[in-house]
Amino acid sequence: MSKYVFGKTVNLTYEKAIEAVTAALAKEGFGVLTEIDVAATLKKKLGLERPAYKILGACNPQFAARALEFEPQIGALLPCNVVVRVDETGKTVVEFMDPNAVLQLVDRPGVDEIAAEVRARLVRVMDAL
Repeated sequence: MSKYVFGKTVNLTYEKAIEAVTAALAKEGFGVLTEIDVAATLKKKLGLERPAYKILGACNPQFAARALEFEPQIGALLPCNVVVRVDETGKTVVEFMDPNAVLQLVDRPGVDEIAAEVRARLVRVMDAL
């Protein structure tokens, strides 16, 4: 993994992984506000064939509201992105933006506590897959 993402390979089809992660996010209080089909966009705009790749923009309204109270500009770092993709071997991978890494960019007391709470919930989502 990297410094800004965590995740795992799952034993699910791409479509089932999207369903499973969406349901697990809902159990942790997150809704999916946006879905960006990266593979379809690259095909349409550039004619490039890529394996399935979707970005889900997940938001927990309570955490978002608290973060915005501390730092109104933090909206540029929201929502929490979750990637569901098929890797080069054909396996399905689910990856989560790490709130701790991203929110370290924000030097505001209180934001680190929110990031830790959000990360703990996202880790539970990952563990549920």
